[in-house]
Amino acid sequence: MGLTKSEIFTDDQNKLASLFKVLGHPARVAILQYIIDQKACICNDLVEELGLAQATISQHLKELKNTGIIQGTIEGKSVCYCIDEKTWKQTQAAFNAFFNQEVKVISCCP
Repeated sequence: MGLTKSEIFTDDQNKLASLFKVLGHPARVAILQYIIDQKACICNDLVEELGLAQATISQHLKELKNTGIIQGTIEGKSVCYCIDEKTWKQTQAAFNAFFNQEVKVISCCP
């Protein structure tokens, strides 16, 4: 059996790509910004805050939770979410390492 595309890349490259992918949707960025702005776990209805359908919000929360950026609990009908600070700091470090790479451009482009 042949290699899948992800197997030819390092674990760090695959993880970084997954983070870019999950953050590549504006609804997920809006959800994260809202949670961060609250400076606490949120238990209120994101549908009212963001103006998206409940099913859409749920799918985006699931994607964010799968990456570990947010964590949540479900108690009856109440669902609370917050930023997982450890994962958030790891994500920041991964992005910083990626974007802080020194770029040396040889004059090849006009």
